[in-house]
Parts: sequence; structure tokens; C-alpha cells
Amino acid sequence: MISCTLNRVKRVLCVGAHSDDIEIGCGGTVLRMIAQSRNIEFYWLVLSSDPRRAKEAESSSNAFLGRARKKTVVMKSFRDGFLPYLGPPVKECFEELKKVFTPDVIFTHCRHDLHQDHRLVCELMWNTFRDHFILEYEVPKYDADLRSPNFFVPLSDAQARKKVNSLVRYFTTQQNKRWFSEELFYGLMRLRATEAASATRYAEAFYCRKVLLGTTN
Repeated sequence: MISCTLNRVKRVLCVGAHSDDIEIGCGGTVLRMIAQSRNIEFYWLVLSSDPRRAKEAESSSNAFLGRARKKTVVMKSFRDGFLPYLGPPVKECFEELKKVFTPDVIFTHCRHDLHQDHRLVCELMWNTFRDHFILEYEVPKYDADLRSPNFFVPLSDAQARKKVNSLVRYFTTQQNKRWFSEELFYGLMRLRATEAASATRYAEAFYCRKVLLGTTN
């Protein structure tokens, strides 16, 4: 197991197709990064939300980013489930974002995710941010599309607990979903910690497609 560090990261971009995707995929990692450094600036972009879900996401993002040095939270209202059919305006959204924010690391969806909105977001992120470090997070769901990740972030019990408690507390519109449960969120983090031989009981996992070792300078 080879270890690396994100301690030098100063600017983080988190992108999710839906209001709870970022928290599910990398909420614990965000909490860990803020705990390690108060100098990180976050840009938090949610693409699909109606007024009620946008309110949930805003409350949740404030809970996760409350101790961050600086944060920008943006809620878009693209139609849920139709992002592949709205490609041009979504691409334009990303192009405008690239002009105003230059991240050190990007957290976004996995290219193998079977949800059509998630796949498009990942595709356009790679298409737009071609020279950036991108970590693709996972979202468990009915489609059974989880794979074998290769990048792991150990979480403390407190970080895992805050992640799960915040999901349950703020995303009340999702309580009727069979998959949206504390047991699932804890179970996946417990599994990933085992796979990573983590010294902690919980971890989040990502898919890292490209990494440049060092620089040519």
C-alpha cells in the first residue's frame, strides 16, 4: 500500500449531479481535509436541484464546509435525469467555471457510474479540466455499478459519523429511498477501510485515472 498526501491542496472543486451526491461520495474526505488545514478554498457545484432539494443541499454544504477558509456554493436547476440531453448548457457551465476557479484537486462522479447524469458530469469534467488532478467518487445505488477503487482516504470515527448524521439530517426528501440508509453509508466506508488496510474503521474510496509523479522542473 503506497501512501500519499493532499496536505498541499489549497483549492478544491466538488461537483455533483444531484443535491446529495457530493456528500455521499466525498463528504468524509472534505471533513478530513478541513480538519488538516484551514487554508483550503472550496467550490461546491450541484447541477440538478429543485427549490426544496436546493435548500437541503445549501444546509448540508454549510455543515460540511463550516470551518473552511472560503467557500462558494452554487446550485443549478438542470432537470434531474435529463443531463445527457442538455449537454451544451452543462458544458457551458463548466467552461465558465474554469474561467473563475482553478482547483488543485477535483472530486466528481465516476465514469463507470450507470446513472446517466453522473456519467455525463464525469465526461464533461475530464473534457473541460484536462490538466487537473481528478478523483472520481462512488455513489451506491440499485444499478450495482461499484468497482474496485484505487485511491483511499481513511476517516476517523467522528468524521464518518458526521458524514452519515448530516446526510440523514439534511436530506429528508430522500428518506423514502430504500438505499438511503445509515447502514449502507457506514457499510461502504467500512468495506473500503478493510480494502485499504486502514488503521481506522472507515474510509472513502475513489478512482484515480491519471497521476503525474513530480514535475519536470
